[in-house]
Amino acid sequence: MGMRRRSRRRGLLVGAAAGAAVGHHVARKNAEQDAAADQEADAYEDQAPQYAPPPVDPADELEHLAQLHTSGVLTDEEFTAAKAKTLGT
Repeated sequence: MGMRRRSRRRGLLVGAAAGAAVGHHVARKNAEQDAAADQEADAYEDQAPQYAPPPVDPADELEHLAQLHTSGVLTDEEFTAAKAKTLGT
């Protein structure tokens, strides 16, 4: 009976050690895959076209400024300065 107990204990110890080695291997492989995916994503971001918002139409901007001035958000001086900036003068 003592022999069976030792065999069983050895089997458990060997199995646990093998499981730990496999777990370590899987964790390392997952980390390598994550690193490769991060590098691929970085490369894609570098190659992806950069989109700029369309230029603002000065007429739309002036209309917006007029609405802000009418509602009282902009004072006369602020409206005049913003209008001059929009028109480029």
